[in-house]
Amino acid sequence: MFSLHLTPEQLEFRDTVRDFVKSEVHAVAIHPDRLQPFEKPLLLDLLDDASRMGLRTLALSEAAGGAGADTLTSCIVMEELAAGDVDLAVVMATTSQLCAALFDECMTADQRNRFLPEFLDDRQARAHLALAAHDYDTVRGWQYHREYDEESGAEPVAVKQANGDWIIDGAFAFVPNAPIATLFAVQVRTDPKKTGRNGVSTLLVPRSTTGLTVGASPKATGEAADDGAELARWHHGTGARVELRHCRVPAENLVGREGQTPLCSEVFTARAAVQLAAINLGVGRAAYDAAVDYAKMRVQGGRPIIQHQAIGTILADCATKLELARNIIWKAAWTADHPEAVGNRSVSDLPLHVMARTYTAEAMHDVTLGAAECFGAMGVMRDMPLQKYVHDAMVLLHSEDHDSATKLGIAEAIAGFERPAAA
Repeated sequence: MFSLHLTPEQLEFRDTVRDFVKSEVHAVAIHPDRLQPFEKPLLLDLLDDASRMGLRTLALSEAAGGAGADTLTSCIVMEELAAGDVDLAVVMATTSQLCAALFDECMTADQRNRFLPEFLDDRQARAHLALAAHDYDTVRGWQYHREYDEESGAEPVAVKQANGDWIIDGAFAFVPNAPIATLFAVQVRTDPKKTGRNGVSTLLVPRSTTGLTVGASPKATGEAADDGAELARWHHGTGARVELRHCRVPAENLVGREGQTPLCSEVFTARAAVQLAAINLGVGRAAYDAAVDYAKMRVQGGRPIIQHQAIGTILADCATKLELARNIIWKAAWTADHPEAVGNRSVSDLPLHVMARTYTAEAMHDVTLGAAECFGAMGVMRDMPLQKYVHDAMVLLHSEDHDSATKLGIAEAIAGFERPAAA
């Protein structure tokens, strides 16, 4: 049964990560020297510390050596970690989710025996996972109530050899976690006659595989695109271009059945979306907490500005949006783990994970702007944390999985529209 009464284990997870963020992460993440430059490198030492706490294997089952956290618990943890630093949370959420999906749900016993021990080795704290895949949903939202012909050819191609091995050729423009990943789950087209996700298979490719090349992480600003325009980094965490040139992968590294993509299931997508919403919530909460602390300290007109009606109204609006966002995130997270609740009509059959993602992105953008307003002119100074929180929220608002067309998926569900499957 869905309950807002957290279990003792969930409270322990939350409080442990909150203490870690308060004592280790917060001061480093918002140090003026880090806030000043546009380029903010990943805090690798803190990432290693979080890994040793068990956050890298948070969602992995206890039988496989993890903590066995469900989606709701993972969201609670990721909110706390993102309140300290959004990049740490995004990296950890990516690895944790892939870890559970691969080792618990997708791999064979032989594959687990080959890859899991090294991943669990305490000496491999920086062993992370990456999913290299073409996003077929990027433009689907714009095809409102219309059949969408998903083109093939956007993803690398794998050709099966006589001995069953695969030869991969192609590239991915950007793969999250690529710079620190030791194992890649690579989605490649194995049947050129089919379109969309049909005819796409998933192969496990260790970083040491000959022919796999990971490019440099994109800089925050200053790189030139093919058309000469200046590029800016528009993502959280870390990532890079991945190329596969005549990359040989043994037959036993095929995940699931040939021509299937188990890591693109509706459940996997829902869990990813709701965890990203929780990370977004953590950014908004960090901005709100900073604004409350400042409003209690800053005195104007003979009293702290938190006693001024204008500031009080802003903070009240922020607090309301935070609570509403947390409620929809928790409900969507619980539903992702209990799909039977949809079947017996206990919860709505609408895509709650999309609702959580879209509402939170817009609400946290408002929260960070409101928090910055409490600081006045200091809210835009580069050595103050509010400008970072506003930027972090804007990235989450305008990232690929949340644009102005995302809500159209909710609208289609309301209308009962089902898009025909690709051939």
